[in-house]
Amino acid sequence: MKVKLLGLTSKKYFEKQVEICAAAGKLSRMQGTVFDAVASMNDYDKALRFVNRVIGMGHTSTIDHDYMVFALSGVSPIVEQTIIEERFASFTVKSRREVDFSTVSFVIPTFHNEKGEVLKNNRSLQKKYANHMQKLFASYSTFVENGIKKEDARFILPYSFHGEIIMGLDGTSLARMINSLTKSDLSKIDELWLLGEKLRKIAEVRAPYIKTLLENYEDESAKKIIRSLEPKISFALLDEPLLLSATPDIDKTIFVNALMREYSLTYPEALKIYDKDIKNNAKLQQDLMHEIFSDPNHEDLKQINMRFNFSVPYAILTHYTRHRRLALSIPRFAPIKDLTKYLIPPAIKSNYKLKELFINIYAENNKVYNEFKSLGIRDEDLVYFILSGNMINVVVNFDGEAFRWICRLRECTKAQWCIRENVTKMHQAINKISTYYAANLGPDCVTKHICGEGKESCGRINTILENLKENIKN
Repeated sequence: MKVKLLGLTSKKYFEKQVEICAAAGKLSRMQGTVFDAVASMNDYDKALRFVNRVIGMGHTSTIDHDYMVFALSGVSPIVEQTIIEERFASFTVKSRREVDFSTVSFVIPTFHNEKGEVLKNNRSLQKKYANHMQKLFASYSTFVENGIKKEDARFILPYSFHGEIIMGLDGTSLARMINSLTKSDLSKIDELWLLGEKLRKIAEVRAPYIKTLLENYEDESAKKIIRSLEPKISFALLDEPLLLSATPDIDKTIFVNALMREYSLTYPEALKIYDKDIKNNAKLQQDLMHEIFSDPNHEDLKQINMRFNFSVPYAILTHYTRHRRLALSIPRFAPIKDLTKYLIPPAIKSNYKLKELFINIYAENNKVYNEFKSLGIRDEDLVYFILSGNMINVVVNFDGEAFRWICRLRECTKAQWCIRENVTKMHQAINKISTYYAANLGPDCVTKHICGEGKESCGRINTILENLKENIKN
């Protein structure tokens, strides 16, 4: 694993960033202009003492002004999925849909028992583990060589493979991430702890105020009560997304909120206007919802919510996680849930020989995992046996704007097939409880009659435009 700070790396630049954070803290309680605040904090030592005092009181917004970008090389999807859950950070990763991963290196963990002690036969176990991983990567190559697209072949990639990430985040988010990686249950996964320590060492030089913030954080180790309630049965998978809850009368809620926001009305006042002028006018509702969707901020859409439970393969988990506007509840990697539950891509399922190979790969992987598990190896060292096609259940809470955004991107024909099917089914569920909001959901070609894909367009926009011309003629 390599972790490198990108951008300016001079001591003068580091010190200036601390001075900016200090000026932000000073500004809120001093007379004068913002430039007076900046001028008052042009001494680094003074600025650092002031920042430490401010964040020590819990006012961390001042260090949100200090933004850092890191290059992470040779990190597994375990790292990727974990850090992407930091909602106020930004990430760019190497695409498994586009890039061949048959020759990448992979994580070889040190195997410990439940007490954290290294097993005496660790080296022999590492050798057996490495041989197993190499077979999995060889199988990945077999699928690609047989014409299976990389986005489908990746379903057998183990979660040990090394990826590449660029990560950007502010001082507050960085401190929170370091604390989570080094002081919570996540720290039991060596790779996550190591990343946290590397980030901490860089931060202590780049953003020395981090030390004060980390000292104020408490240990985040998981509580024991929830673990004591573990069911004795394996979890079931859902065939389709399950709508758990939604704002009652979605369309009405959006319309009434638009009136309240536009005219500063109380709810009863706006409701009277809705009942009188909007409720029974279908054409007005259609046009008004279109106008609301045209607002670039989509403020009224944010007032509704919908919560779904669905089953998803690890391969597309980050496709959801990277959407910063939704709230995603995901099971922890350790302990492993059930390696016998997986999704076979249709392109593989339709080929008898490749389907049989796929099934045998999962059976063999589960067999080797159980052999290692029977040796008393702790769960955190076994997470790399997870294959990308293994399934878990997640819960996602969308506001109306977040759901609009994900339908716009993921119902596009160029989106990965699995998430496209999943989002389309969620859209269909909303169709049953909404008329006008639901009608405005979907990719740009459907809702706006435009396509931003250029030469990479699927061509669907041409069909849509031709149909519109025909409808106008008729």
